[in-house]
Amino acid sequence: QVQLVESGGGLVQAGGSLRLSCAASIRIFAMNTFNWYRQAPGMQRELVAGITGGGTINYADSVKGRFTISRDNAKNTVYLQMNSLKAEDTAVYYCHTRSALGRAYWGQGTQVTVSS
Repeated sequence: QVQLVESGGGLVQAGGSLRLSCAASIRIFAMNTFNWYRQAPGMQRELVAGITGGGTINYADSVKGRFTISRDNAKNTVYLQMNSLKAEDTAVYYCHTRSALGRAYWGQGTQVTVSS
């Protein structure tokens, strides 16, 4: 059973920074692609950033240059460093991955609130 546990959310002023962590219990962590999604109230969940097992990274246009995704395979943890935060970054942030059979797994989410 795969478990994803996010942490690091909170309340921050516009222009501030937060680092989210996603601790994953998965057998072959290093091979998995991990993604960060977010969902603001009344909005659809959107992809923020992703990192493959080989280290290929992609970002949503709205966060390029401000957010950085990384992974520590020794700690089975994925990070999302968020800088220059804006009010529109306010959302619940979710960690996501898929098993080798394609089943999707989600964390419980962590709230990020940016005050303007």
